[in-house]
Formats: sequence, structure tokens, C-alpha cells
Amino acid sequence: MAKQPKNILLGISGGIAAYKTPQLVRDLTAQGATVQPVLTRAAREFVTATSLQAVSGRPVRDSLWDPAAEAAMGHIELARWADALLIAPATAQCLAQLANGLAPDLITTLYLANTAPVFVAPAMNQAMWSHPATQRNVECLRADGVQLLGPGEGDQACGDVGPGRMLEPAEIAAAVLGDGTAGHTPDTGEDNIGSEQPLAGVRCLITAGPTREALDPVRYLSNRSSGKQGFALAEAARQAGAAVTLVCGPTRVEPPAGIRRIDVISAVEMHDAVQAEVANHDVFIGVAAVADYRPATVAEQKIKKTAATTERAGGLTLELVENPDIIAAVARRPKPPLVVGFAAETERTIEHARAKLERKKLDLIVVNDVSQPGIGFAGDDNAATLITRDSEEALSRQSKTLLAAAVVRRVAALLAERG
Repeated sequence: MAKQPKNILLGISGGIAAYKTPQLVRDLTAQGATVQPVLTRAAREFVTATSLQAVSGRPVRDSLWDPAAEAAMGHIELARWADALLIAPATAQCLAQLANGLAPDLITTLYLANTAPVFVAPAMNQAMWSHPATQRNVECLRADGVQLLGPGEGDQACGDVGPGRMLEPAEIAAAVLGDGTAGHTPDTGEDNIGSEQPLAGVRCLITAGPTREALDPVRYLSNRSSGKQGFALAEAARQAGAAVTLVCGPTRVEPPAGIRRIDVISAVEMHDAVQAEVANHDVFIGVAAVADYRPATVAEQKIKKTAATTERAGGLTLELVENPDIIAAVARRPKPPLVVGFAAETERTIEHARAKLERKKLDLIVVNDVSQPGIGFAGDDNAATLITRDSEEALSRQSKTLLAAAVVRRVAALLAERG
């Protein structure tokens, strides 16, 4: 079924990421949308009305006091025209105005007059994004039903590194129009605009990040997991309407706001936290990179070289014991939730994943080849295959945000099949 054109109001506030909006307009219109750009005064410092008009084919609106447009209450007519309101980039000031119902310009006035779905793509310095005031505003907007797209994480124009980057235009377009992946637009006949949240009313328990297994008070065994994919899954599930609980191992990446979070360190702690929570959840997604083994004993004091040597000079022998299998324990419950596992492999990827699916009695496994450069651990991109007992779906390289959205859609489909 061909996608029907959609009327999208694109509000552009005054952040450096505004320079990407002509490409965002192109990505939206290429998928059948009609886009009406609306600029703030500050946004005009970063992107011109001429460039936006050229790519959208529509005169750009930039003032609440346009005599010609407002003679017929043009801002109300614009709000009625829209199937969706998308604000990208949304600066910290813009978020604050939206959250508090302030309407000093055309974009914020359209927000208040609008009854269609609202999507907001934040963009700001990482410290501004993490500030408690911004997070309060974000939570207020989420409570009002606004769907937040991002932000992403990485290098910023100011030289900082961290959360606050606006998602790339293709990612935003895919999220708004529901096309699955940037650059690939499968014709499903479905879209996000005006659709119900597929996980509304569903309780979702997710593990993320690494675990640390102590050797002594100073050292530990761990792995390279950053937690990014698990956090992306938690955010995608929340945006799909789920009530999300996140059991999080130690990580330097800031987890998504507005999600119930339980912090743990070791695999045993993560196992115990999951067992205490899982009975109250409908879906369990094990994204965490849980250590398979831990030291049999933990030294009370720092292990010294002189005390640690064995008969082989300079050697150290560690006795390891197996950690509890968190995912398998969930799947073995008398009334298990829908169970999704993740597998990071370096060879015979599909074969090993299918074996794990059967052995642990999972409903779905997401497997990726972490030997491939640029994906998996610590990166912003991923590629994976979604495997059930009777299906395989390959997802080409894309952002972890988009991959998370694809996994959530598959989870929603599996829940629907269960009835």
C-alpha cells in the first residue's frame, strides 16, 4: 500500500543543528510528506528561509505578526492543517517554553493550538541537556504526550562530548513517518502519525550495560559494553507506551530520563534485581553484557605482586566460578514473560544465536557480529539479525536508536501473536 502524504509542521528553533533542517525536509518529502517550515527569529541566524522554501516548495512562516497570514488567524489554520508537529532542533529554551505553556512566537503558539501528535528532537550542549531544569521540562513534555526523538550522543559544536546532539535527519524522518530504518523505506502501510502506541499498558523489564566482578578492592573483571543499546531499547519501549524498569550495570553513559532505574554492579546483583522484579512485567529484554564467570574468592586487600606469584615467576592463577544465567532463569519461570535475549558473537553468528535461542527457550534473540568494525560495543551504530524459532530478519548497519525501534516493533508483534 502506498504511503499517503502527511502534513507536517516543522518548527525550527535557534540551535546550530538548524543547518541540518533542509536535509530533514528532503527526507520527509521524499517519503510523501508535505512540510511547512516555521522558523524562530534565532533560527534565521543558522538557516535561511530561501533554502527551506526551495526544498519544501512552501513559503516559510517565521512570525506570529505576519499581517497577511494573520488576517485570517493563520496560526490556527496552520495548526488545523497539520497531521503532526515536529520541532527540530528543539533548544533548551524551546523545551522550557513548551513545558510551561509559554507562547512568545509562532512555533510555541502552534504547539498550544495543535491537537495532532507532537515530536521533539532536542539539541543542546551536554551540560544543558543534563541540567535538572531541562530534565524536569522533558518529563513534563513526556507526561503531556510529546514524543521525544533523541538526543543522540557524540562530539558537539562547542567541543564537548556527550548527550545532546540532534538525531540525524534520516533518523528523525524515519521515527516520525514510521518507516523503520533510514535510507530503507519498506512499504508496510503503517506509520507513527496518529497511531496508537503498540506497547501501551505493557510492563517491560530491561537489563543494560556491563557487570563488574571484583578481584579485590581495586580490580575487577568486566567487558566493553557501554550500555548504549540497552538504553536505546529502554527509550524506544517507553516511547512505544511501555512502563519500563531498567536494571543497569556500571556505565559512563547517561541513561534515558523518565525511566525507573535500578543500579547494580555484579552479575549476582543483576540476577537478584531481575528476579525481584520480573514477576510484575510482561516483557523481559536482556541486553546487558553479563559476565559469565566471577572470581571464586574476592581478596579483602589489594593483591600484591609478591603475594600473587605462583611457581611460574610473574604468573597469577585465578579460580573462576560460573555466574547465574539471568535470561535462562527468567525463561524457566512457571509463567515467564516474553523473553528477548541479545548475543554478541565473533563467528558462526546465526548458528550460535539459534543454539542459544533453543537452549535458553527464548522468544526472540538479537545477534550481532562484534568483530565487525564500527558496530556493537561502545559505538553509536549497530547491525543485527532478529531470530525467532521460525523467522530471521536482518537489520543493516544503522544507529542504535533505529535498531532499538525495530526490536520494539518486533516485540509488539510477538505480543500480538500471543493474544
